[in-house]
Amino acid sequence: MAKLTSVTSQLHTIADYCRYGATLFNQSELFYGHGSDNAFTDAYILVMYALSLPNDVDESIMTCHLIESEKQNILALFSRRIEEQIPVAYITNITYFAQLPFYVDQRVLVPRSPIGELIENKFFPYIAANNEPKRVLDLCTGSGCIAIACASYFSEAEVDAVDLSIDALNVAQMNIENHGLCEQVIPIQSDVFSGVEGQSYDLIVSNPPYVDQQDIDSMPKEYQHEPEIGLGCGHDGLDIVRVILAQSAQYLNEGGLLFCEVGNSEVHVRALYQEVPFTWLNFERGGHGVFMLTKAQLIEFADVFTAALEHH
Repeated sequence: MAKLTSVTSQLHTIADYCRYGATLFNQSELFYGHGSDNAFTDAYILVMYALSLPNDVDESIMTCHLIESEKQNILALFSRRIEEQIPVAYITNITYFAQLPFYVDQRVLVPRSPIGELIENKFFPYIAANNEPKRVLDLCTGSGCIAIACASYFSEAEVDAVDLSIDALNVAQMNIENHGLCEQVIPIQSDVFSGVEGQSYDLIVSNPPYVDQQDIDSMPKEYQHEPEIGLGCGHDGLDIVRVILAQSAQYLNEGGLLFCEVGNSEVHVRALYQEVPFTWLNFERGGHGVFMLTKAQLIEFADVFTAALEHH
């Protein structure tokens, strides 16, 4: 840290520190996959956090000079990012999903699912504007981001947010309270569907653990700060996805839809269920491995889904 301290006499403005942080991060071979995709954004977020300023502050502030204590605080955050290789969201305890702010810590994954874009678009064109869902299930809710975003964009919907992890549900509860949605979003401990027996929904959305063993073994260090229960899920990553596909139909109302993210494990899904006509979604802001199935399709291919679960 001594070397970093000597630079404070040469760096003066907010812009200086954003630029300097980006250079440090680029030289340190960090990985970006938790809300930002580049060194400058990470540096900018940390600088603004150190200064207790919002990320969308007017650009004119970039030329403002910093006092010594502010410089030291910024450099300390830069050091943490480099030495611990910790995602920025775990340093600031805040991230954005579907344009909404969420508290996060190491009890939950950092939200980064392309499903956020889907929610912002109210699932158009798959859900008609005059047919908004009244009941939504967010399976494997983690921080509660999908459930809370669904409740925010569908203001009439009741949303159940389920997760196996009590730690995750405690974070979800905090976010539900922060968004003032205690009446609308209900956190439930549940091993997939075990906690919602007898319930039925118009929409099931899931971003379950789906990372296969090969990807777990080769992950950058940044991911090792995240709870592994939220990432890995068996050799091919599909242990929970098999259950979701085999059982979702009985929890969906007529005309109900299932949206599920499987990321890089899309290759395993395509190989395992070759005869199933999944609708694979495209995203303007990037992301892949999200499919949609209707209740009718889940029923039509029930034998395939049941067989894959039983033979595993």
